[in-house]
Formats: sequence, structure tokens, C-alpha cells
Amino acid sequence: MLKDKVAVVTGASRGIGDAIAKAFVAQGAQVLPVSRKIENGFAAHTGKEADCVAIMAEAVKRFGKVDILVNNAGTNPYYGPLLEASEAAWDKTFEVNLKGYFWCTRELVKHLQGRPGAVVNIASVQGLRGAALQGVYAMTKAAVISMTRTLALELGPKKVRVNAIAPGLVDTRLASGLVNDPAISADWKARAPLGRIARPDEIAGAAVYLASDAASFTTGDVLVVDGGLMAG
Repeated sequence: MLKDKVAVVTGASRGIGDAIAKAFVAQGAQVLPVSRKIENGFAAHTGKEADCVAIMAEAVKRFGKVDILVNNAGTNPYYGPLLEASEAAWDKTFEVNLKGYFWCTRELVKHLQGRPGAVVNIASVQGLRGAALQGVYAMTKAAVISMTRTLALELGPKKVRVNAIAPGLVDTRLASGLVNDPAISADWKARAPLGRIARPDEIAGAAVYLASDAASFTTGDVLVVDGGLMAG
């Protein structure tokens, strides 16, 4: 599905990003995996604008072009009441989860210069509803969804599709505090019709679809992959 395509995947050293990078390779794509610390990829911090510029330049240097961007790098340094969140937690979360997505997308569009392209933003079901004790993180994901829809409108005439995936709870290092808490984990499982927590590879399939020509008429969409949680 992705033969002859070149993709950049951020936050690719583990979890959802790693699963997406591997799925893209399996579908025939050439992939530049990006993370702050990574082997066989490109080390960069997407919370820094200059690093986002360098990411796209490196991909073009290695492969001659870029067709697909998966914005996945994320952070969630604060868990607690929203009104008690520190400015430092706000700044770090917004820089990585939102500004980094914007900067990387901007650089992709600059490179494409009118060629077709696809952006897949990893959001969260927490961006679709209130999220007690995860307010800062959830706000960034809600903003990612808003940005996805706005860029879909603005970039459609340039042949660039922009979509988002909103996963439910996934067994990753980022979500380990929730996954490993018996009460929280049980609550998520109880509310999801499929009755379990997702594996990272179960999110990767959605990314393959949205990045591929199979989704050639899909843009501005938010694909919820949550085991049915939001259905209830």
C-alpha cells in the first residue's frame, strides 16, 4: 500500500510510533524514524522548531523526497487537577504535542511544493471529551484535532491530506501510569465494549490506511480507535 513512498514518523523509538514505522516498512515505504534518542533513525526533539526543520531536511537528504508525515511524538508530564498544573508542564506539553506537530507539518508542505502528500496526526480520545486529571494533555490533543481539520481545509487545494487518529488507552510507556494502575485500567476496560487495552500495532493499521492511497478521498477526519469506548 505504501510502495515507493517516503515517510517521517516522529516519536518512533517505542510504542505507537515504533509500531507505525514498522508497519510502513512492511507495506513498502522507506521510513525515517525520529525520536530524541534512537538508533538507526534520526535524533531530534520535536519541541524545538529548529529540530523540526532539520528532520525534514534529513529525510530529503537520505531519500530524495518525503510523501508522508506521522506526527506522533508526545509527552504528558503532569497528572493532577488542571488548576494546579505548573507553567512548565503547560509549556512542555504544548511544545511537543502541538507546536511540534505544526512545525513538522509546515516543513513537509514546504518540501512538497504542490506534490500530493499525507499527514497523520496522533491525537487521543481525551481530546474529544473532558479528561479529569489529564487536562493539559487533553487540551493539546483537542487542539491537534482542531489543527487537523483546519489544515485539511487549507491544504486540500495543495493535494495534501491531513487526518488524525484518536486512540483510546494503549499499552505504551507514555500511558504506563494509567495502564499499570489497577483501578484506572479496570475502568477503561469496563467502559470499552471490547473490554481490553489496545496494543500499539492496533493503532498502526489505521495509520497505514490514512497515509495510503486507499484513503485518497479522506481528509479532515478523526479516526477513533478505542475498542468502542466513545460509542457509549
